[in-house]
Amino acid sequence: IWMSKSHYCMLHYQKTPQKLTCILFLSICLCRRKGSSKWEPRSLLEKLRWVTLGYHYNWDTKKYSANHHTPFPSDLAFLSEQVAAACGFRGFQAQAGILNYYHFDSSLGIHVDESELDHSRPLLSFSFGQSSIFLLGGLKREEAPTAMFMHSGDIMVMSGFSRLLYHAVPRVLPNPEGTALPSCLDQALSSDLPVGSVIERSSDEDWQVCAKYLQSSRINMTIRQVLAEGQKFPEECGTNREVQAPSEDSHYPEDSRAKRHKPNTD
Repeated sequence: IWMSKSHYCMLHYQKTPQKLTCILFLSICLCRRKGSSKWEPRSLLEKLRWVTLGYHYNWDTKKYSANHHTPFPSDLAFLSEQVAAACGFRGFQAQAGILNYYHFDSSLGIHVDESELDHSRPLLSFSFGQSSIFLLGGLKREEAPTAMFMHSGDIMVMSGFSRLLYHAVPRVLPNPEGTALPSCLDQALSSDLPVGSVIERSSDEDWQVCAKYLQSSRINMTIRQVLAEGQKFPEECGTNREVQAPSEDSHYPEDSRAKRHKPNTD
């Protein structure tokens, strides 16, 4: 999903399609190699920090726009809409998503998600892999936050009053089970998946690449509805302006105040 031509990641702005394909191939080979040396060059997976889906965020204007949009993944949209409906938000539309890729030295600075035009719809957050500390603050940056753990498989729904609260991720931690992978990711799939399931089987070889990555990483997906029913983007001057991406070390595209990744130490 993060390398699809219909989605955007930080490396799309830094590499040609040909170089990106070559780096991806080498990265997968590195991940599949057993006993690889820590001195080997960082793979693409290790450098990756974020991917955007659906309506893509403009880091210059800090806005979404109608002309910078690609199809939102149907399986992730279905999952998000079902979770939203179970929480009482029927009619939720998954229109934009940001996938954040964290390592143990990663952190996410304090920010608030306010660029969406419709704040009445919830923000959904899905976590996979290693754990983290999540800080949920108030309507002002200086308000003392509440700290909580986010573990693999956890879903957070920010809605109503909490929709515009400041929040941050100061620390990524090993999963509390003391194993390389949380048990929820180490279980075999049922042999009789229901018809229409959003779960798709992968080859053992492909899963080993994912499992190795998640042993030292956390993936967080935040799904948003940008527009209310029938709402349109306002007309803007220079809508064909090229989107500028943040640097490779930027972890979160939505807030310039977010902490930067600290090399060799988001």
